[in-house]
Amino acid sequence: MKTEIFSKAIYYRNMIKFLYFLNETVIEPYFISCEKTGKKYLYGRIPSSNHVKRFEFSAITNIKILGDKKFSPVIPIRNMPN
Repeated sequence: MKTEIFSKAIYYRNMIKFLYFLNETVIEPYFISCEKTGKKYLYGRIPSSNHVKRFEFSAITNIKILGDKKFSPVIPIRNMPN
């Protein structure tokens, strides 16, 4: 069920709010991954920072899609050599 909620938020570029280890967190979700150990992770950017952070699925509860808050992914642009 979590995967479906996150996938929908990623597809429609909706911000989400959830509890992560009992701390309320709002992020811009980017993608979901699964490691070799079988643990699932959600990667997303906290709006007040420029870093993408990893969140473990098993520690995420009370998920809410913030339908009125959309975002555009931050794409780092570097100077290209001529």
